[in-house]
Amino acid sequence: MTIVDTAPIAAVLNAAKRFEADAIVLGWRGHGSVRRILIGSVSRGVVRGATCAVLVVRRPQLNVHRIVIGFDGSANAQRAVEFVRKLHPPRGGHVTVFTSVDHMGVPSHALASRGVGATVAAEVRRINAERTARAKKEMARARAMLVRAGWRVRTSVSAGEPLSDLLASADQEDADLLVVGARGASGVRHLLLGSVAEGALNRCPVPVLVVR
Repeated sequence: MTIVDTAPIAAVLNAAKRFEADAIVLGWRGHGSVRRILIGSVSRGVVRGATCAVLVVRRPQLNVHRIVIGFDGSANAQRAVEFVRKLHPPRGGHVTVFTSVDHMGVPSHALASRGVGATVAAEVRRINAERTARAKKEMARARAMLVRAGWRVRTSVSAGEPLSDLLASADQEDADLLVVGARGASGVRHLLLGSVAEGALNRCPVPVLVVR
């Protein structure tokens, strides 16, 4: 145990760096009337500033048998799969790899002409089919990695709103843990979370592991 007299966020981040931590584990804490909605400021600051994985625990979780991974094919999503792959799968351990494919809609102005509308609709279907096929191919590789590590794995593809469908998947699978990759941007990548990761931390009732 180490006790330091410094600001909490900086203290945790400095300790993680000093010990070359693979992961930081934090309790979830909200404030006031929104405490059930928003993650605490310390937890949020640590997740945004960490260079390693961060596990935020909202409620006690004795065993982790069912894991849902939010997967979008990004580098951090690949790292999330790799992180789970390295865990020792318990008896009956099960992973669901979930992705949401961004499907295009047919522009309303394309419907003005029947011939143009049919052509545009066919092109939109082709693009959506390509995106779905690409997502399934990436998920198949992720699934193969996890299966080789001893996990039972299923994949799930949605064309709906990513965060809502991810949380619904975690609920349907009765997940013990939700794993997501952090998504930052260029020079501020350690300070920003993607909207899905941020939303999962705020809204998911089970522990959330954010992987970089």
